[in-house]
Amino acid sequence: MASITVGFIGTGAMGEHMCRNIAKNGDYTVIAFDLSPSPLNRLSNYGVTIAKSAMDAAIKSDVLILSLPGGPEVEAIANDTLLSPKLTGLTIIDMSTTPVKLTREIAQKFDQMGIQFLDAPVARTQQAAIDGNLSIMVGGNHDILERYKDVLLCMGPDITHCGPVGCGQIAKILNNMVVFQNGLALAEAITIGREAGMDGGHLLDIINKSSGASFVGMNHGMKSMIPGKFPLKQFPARYALKDLSYALQLAEEGGVVVPGAELAGKMLKKAIDLGNGDEYWPTIIKAVENRKK
Repeated sequence: MASITVGFIGTGAMGEHMCRNIAKNGDYTVIAFDLSPSPLNRLSNYGVTIAKSAMDAAIKSDVLILSLPGGPEVEAIANDTLLSPKLTGLTIIDMSTTPVKLTREIAQKFDQMGIQFLDAPVARTQQAAIDGNLSIMVGGNHDILERYKDVLLCMGPDITHCGPVGCGQIAKILNNMVVFQNGLALAEAITIGREAGMDGGHLLDIINKSSGASFVGMNHGMKSMIPGKFPLKQFPARYALKDLSYALQLAEEGGVVVPGAELAGKMLKKAIDLGNGDEYWPTIIKAVENRKK
């Protein structure tokens, strides 16, 4: 598939690294567009062509990848630009985290335009995006996935076909729901342990060697909560609350009561209300600490 052109729209905290890895790891022509020129200028050092507009990137691409903040941005670019007869024959892969209902509605509209569509959101950390080690969950036609699987493999080794359109988003949204609930549990455990007189890092190290071990504990806990490092321009608390809202919406549509997820949402909102909305989402521990009696 060396002759294809890959378009990329949305070169933010994750998208810039994903786009760079396609340019570095694959034998593709890559063209990208973003509203911010800085990441595009950096990407140009890796041979990425800077598109004049989103439509310019789409028209010049065989497959177009979206990596946008969320549902509103995906819906806007679909309605304003991509739902066009000029793009018949294009394949669009949405790697944003987008509500399931909206994903299916957009996919149906694209199909009517002769545009193929996959939803393929990603999991793991920003460092995983940098390293090309993302987990990618794909919904849609399996044959289309196989056609562009090598492009996705430039960004991560774990490509999972989850089912029809929307199932990639289901898997991603519910994965994140579990992550945030796990993070809240760890934040509570660390805070309780510290108040009881135990070093938080030592406590979490023991948990991570015991039955409470988790990816969240070994990464978000040890690397962020324990040292109190919540950098900007990583996955912030307000994005976490957005993703969790999609899970709550999915639960409501299915008639499922989810008090654990609702509590995690309340604590993320508390962290945002404390002024920490742009900090890396493990800042949820500050909301726990703020609620000490």
